[in-house]
Amino acid sequence: MNDLTVTRQTFDEVMVPVFSPAAFVPDRGLGSRVWDTEGRDYIDFAGGIAVTALGHAHPELLKVLHDQGGKLWHIGNGYTNEPVLRLAKRLEDLTFADRAFFANSGAEANEAALKLARRVAFERHGADKVEIISFTQSFHGRTFFTVSVGGQPKYSEGFGPVPAGITHLPYNDIEAAKQAIGAQTCAVIVEPIQGEGGVIPADPAFLRALREACDQHGALLIFDEVQTGVGRSGYFYAYQETGVTPDILTTAKALGNGFPIGAMLTTKELAVHFKVGVHGTTYGGNPLGSAIAEKVVELVSDPRLLEGVHSRSEALRGQLAKLNERFGIFEEVRGKGLLIGAELTDAFKGRAKDFVTAAGKHGVIMLMAGPDVLRFVPSLIIPLDDMYEGFARLAKAIDEVVGATAEAPAR
Repeated sequence: MNDLTVTRQTFDEVMVPVFSPAAFVPDRGLGSRVWDTEGRDYIDFAGGIAVTALGHAHPELLKVLHDQGGKLWHIGNGYTNEPVLRLAKRLEDLTFADRAFFANSGAEANEAALKLARRVAFERHGADKVEIISFTQSFHGRTFFTVSVGGQPKYSEGFGPVPAGITHLPYNDIEAAKQAIGAQTCAVIVEPIQGEGGVIPADPAFLRALREACDQHGALLIFDEVQTGVGRSGYFYAYQETGVTPDILTTAKALGNGFPIGAMLTTKELAVHFKVGVHGTTYGGNPLGSAIAEKVVELVSDPRLLEGVHSRSEALRGQLAKLNERFGIFEEVRGKGLLIGAELTDAFKGRAKDFVTAAGKHGVIMLMAGPDVLRFVPSLIIPLDDMYEGFARLAKAIDEVVGATAEAPAR
């Protein structure tokens, strides 16, 4: 019997304050609904930051968790295991890749990708080809290397000198990319849709230009599909719609539907540069996480599920259009599949957090993508009834914020 009582206040008393969680404490979830410790229910439009792509407590994932949990959780990297080998084969069958490295998160997958790119350049071209090109407002993780490569300086400031050889360019600027990518460039890392940076899709011509420039100068093209991958865009990986194939792809978030797992996918020609002992992980590719991820990949790669993402995307955009007809708060709605960003008008710039907080009070779990954008990343299989109920509640939250703004005295 657990008699240790905890509340939201307990967070402030026991946790390092790098997060500022909502006032309510989620307790359990089923499908696209979550209940807090007080028994209140919420429609989940956040999906644990684009993670629970199959919703909460999916019965087939629970069965895998139970079955594999009764067999083998962890064995260490001195051994392989059947679930991780099946997962690797499944991912490689679905993509350009024929080699996989498994980690525990998107940051770790990106760390591996960037290290591999540097190693390839070192062994093929020598010690001077080290430049990594990234893009402003990009996000690639919270390790010191990945946060330095990411294009949001606020996340890397205050921790000492950043690693050398990193250049940031404007996203979707073809000419800037052509001028910058050169003989010293070992890799270009790009999100097909910038997630944390405001849900901004890449122009296909921009991605083609990056591919051409990388080929011209012997650089590797890395697609960060941590947020866009595993069905989120309506394709299993977003690159598959663009006509551009990367050399390395990173994936995490939805891959485990909440169980921590990430992967770096690449070709056998590049993988040989990661010889035994060059890189590693303790927990990455453990049998429990791999078994869950294998079932996620099986379910999400079903063409019927991916078609459902497209139809739900249209429904969600329709709901946003109705909200905007009523309130006029969105300047632009953008994104693909069920990764949708609604940018606020000038009158509400910087107020995304206010809408997210109000949504919580009215029974909707929401996200932002920077201070000006509301982000919608629900389950890929969210029932339409839940979606419509969520938007009805969200309308009440928006009405509250808009009304309070109208009543506020002029400054």
